[in-house]
Amino acid sequence: MQIKKDESSLNFAELVISLMSLSALVLTGCAAITIPNPTEVIEHPLGTESVKIGMTKHEVESLWGKPDEVKFVEDKEKWKGSREMWVYRAQYGTIPIDAGYLSKTKKLYFDGENLTEIGE
Repeated sequence: MQIKKDESSLNFAELVISLMSLSALVLTGCAAITIPNPTEVIEHPLGTESVKIGMTKHEVESLWGKPDEVKFVEDKEKWKGSREMWVYRAQYGTIPIDAGYLSKTKKLYFDGENLTEIGE
């Protein structure tokens, strides 16, 4: 005696297993993301943490985000060869204090992977 299984019930079971697997992957992938609470955002808004000479490009980008402009510049009086310059344009020019690039446009110069000069 042979038992015939309904194809639609097999397809439904495969669909349920696929969705459960996909859900597990999505949920575990998001587990490492921590959303800052409102107090942290107020105390440390993006762009107000100070960058320092010697920081890597990754460290700068993690503090200030992606630059508004990236280009290579040469100044034979200051240094040999070209340097990468990242420009962060001021977001709020009327802030009376220096709040990173939020109050003044900043030009960051990199020699290789490290920050070597900060200008305005």
